[in-house]
Amino acid sequence: MNRRLVLAIAIALAPSWALAQTSGRHDGLALPLNGQHPAAYYKRAGELMSSGQPDAAAFVFYLGQLRYRTHLAARPDLPKSGDPALFGSLSEVVGRPVNEHAFGDIPALLRTIDEVLAHDARNPDRFTPPGEFPEAARRVRSGMASFRNQMAAQADDIRKQRTANGLPNR
Repeated sequence: MNRRLVLAIAIALAPSWALAQTSGRHDGLALPLNGQHPAAYYKRAGELMSSGQPDAAAFVFYLGQLRYRTHLAARPDLPKSGDPALFGSLSEVVGRPVNEHAFGDIPALLRTIDEVLAHDARNPDRFTPPGEFPEAARRVRSGMASFRNQMAAQADDIRKQRTANGLPNR
């Protein structure tokens, strides 16, 4: 049986969060979410944080952020009180604890962003397909890559600021 067929059967039959990892370290966490509204990634990231898996939560959160931003960029006419407002709220409520943890280890965060971009390339978003919305997908991926490069360039400053704010660096 070919690998794609096996994976499709596994996704269909496995409990949502019990999938084995596939191509990437965190693929098993995110594959069941592909095709769902991007808010599902935030929900899952919150669950992972609550269950003591902050590194997994960071991966799912940043993948969700990439996909939510793409969704919003691809559909600029959405009512501001709907998905754009939900994105802001989820980014604050779920994003704050994830970011507080993730920014404590900049090299690990940079690897996570790299993994997010690689996962997204291997597993194109089915909710906002890049083939249907190529400019939005390109722009948001480029923005995430720029964000990653900015963090790498400012890693020492980020660590110093965290120390000044009483936050740990790992």
